[in-house]
Amino acid sequence: MRMRKKKNLEARLEACSERLIIIERDDRDFNSADENKDYIDFSNYFENDNPIHLEIGCGKGQFVCELAKRNPNINFIAVEKIGNVIVSAAENAIKEGIKNVVFLKCSAEYLHSYIMDSVVSRIYLNFSCPYPKKAYASHRLTSPRFLNIYKKLLKPEAEIHMKTDNKGLFEFSIEQLSGNGFALKNVSLDLHNSDFEGNIVTEYEQRFVNLGCPIYRLEAYII
Repeated sequence: MRMRKKKNLEARLEACSERLIIIERDDRDFNSADENKDYIDFSNYFENDNPIHLEIGCGKGQFVCELAKRNPNINFIAVEKIGNVIVSAAENAIKEGIKNVVFLKCSAEYLHSYIMDSVVSRIYLNFSCPYPKKAYASHRLTSPRFLNIYKKLLKPEAEIHMKTDNKGLFEFSIEQLSGNGFALKNVSLDLHNSDFEGNIVTEYEQRFVNLGCPIYRLEAYII
């Protein structure tokens, strides 16, 4: 079902410009991302050279805002392509006075047009859309075309941290990561019944925990 457009959405997005960067592209030619670079100077927003972590698909921002508050010496770029959703995340960050998060309204396919190579120390993929139909496998955020983008963005020894409630997506991700130059560690088939410490529960995650569903988690790094 299509999400109803929020009232005064454009004005609300504009009001968040101190923490929100909007990328509007209508070419839908994702190959153009390799040719047309327009790198964003994130130092204008962060005003420091702290490490950069990237969350792709930040939703309403609960995870990244809490993570930023716990880690004031890390800068976070939070990506979400849906304006209805990212506006709430940016508004909440501004309301709470969180200065080490910048929100980027952009499709993940274009990220390497706007973020320089080898600057990201960690990528978070939290409860990404599983695209269960085989025909749409290339849209999954752990498919080879996205992994190739991450390889460009990630610094040496950087990591990808992934959580999902979808077993099929988790198995697919393990296969794709392992087959595309990544090694795995800290793999959990039931995060909430493990000894992992420091987990930040997203709004989506809590819904499935309440239903008794296992949460799958892994960490990956380039070999």
